[in-house]
Amino acid sequence: MQKIKKFFAGVKKEVSRVRWPQKKDMLKYSIAVLLCIVFFGVFFVLSDLIIAAIRTFMEGL
Repeated sequence: MQKIKKFFAGVKKEVSRVRWPQKKDMLKYSIAVLLCIVFFGVFFVLSDLIIAAIRTFMEGL
């Protein structure tokens, strides 16, 4: 039981040392992540459509 208490005391100490991002920075990071998700989503959808069109064209030959 003593080891568990010591472990959680260490966890609490480490969490207090963490430098949490400011609200402004968090907003910037969130927007960047969402833009990357949208970009790669569009990229893969377009890639899939192009590959499907090429395969359909090749089957018609």
